[in-house]
Amino acid sequence: MKEIPGIPYRFDDPDLLKLALAHRSVGKVNNERLEFLGDSILNAAVSARLYELKPDNDEGELSRLRARVVRGETLARLAAELKLGDYLTLGEGEMKSGGFNRDSILADSLEAVLGAIYLDGGYEACAAVVLHVCDPVIASLPSADELKDPKTRLQEWLQGHGYALPEYHLLSEEGPPHLKRFKVECREHGAGIKVSGNGGSRQKAEQSAAAAALETISDKFGK
Repeated sequence: MKEIPGIPYRFDDPDLLKLALAHRSVGKVNNERLEFLGDSILNAAVSARLYELKPDNDEGELSRLRARVVRGETLARLAAELKLGDYLTLGEGEMKSGGFNRDSILADSLEAVLGAIYLDGGYEACAAVVLHVCDPVIASLPSADELKDPKTRLQEWLQGHGYALPEYHLLSEEGPPHLKRFKVECREHGAGIKVSGNGGSRQKAEQSAAAAALETISDKFGK
């Protein structure tokens, strides 16, 4: 096997592609090292593309945009669209548990294939494949501001409109250690914000509360 339909590259060394598709569950000879390599090439190629396409974005904004492209969720979706799971070699346990469709395995395997392309054909060939696969995602990215986490967006809005920083207070912490649920209140009296959020960690609960605060701001101020 020298190529995968949907990926515009034909291998000179088919053993590299075979290795890229071998999950660690098959034994010591697997795709983890190629995954490591492919991850680096992916980040470099996407960074260069965003630098070219987004001349008005600063470093932090470019980083947020890149993170959306190279995150596991996005890579798993792209790998699924390429039907990469149909070509994977898995150990018996992973086969029985549906590893062909597991997001983490699909995402890692796509990175491994990119690493194999780099070794087989060099950086330019690999970067061209990255752009072929990722350009539709890049084209549909929201603005960098929209990718900021809710706490950051809330803080920036409040400061930009002359209000104090929001305060977060833990209201409750329930459940056993491995299933903790936190409830946090977010408030800023000047803007009339007093809302709460829940999450599996205090940080997630604070983000949830900040998101609720942003909804309150949108309803109250129309922005």
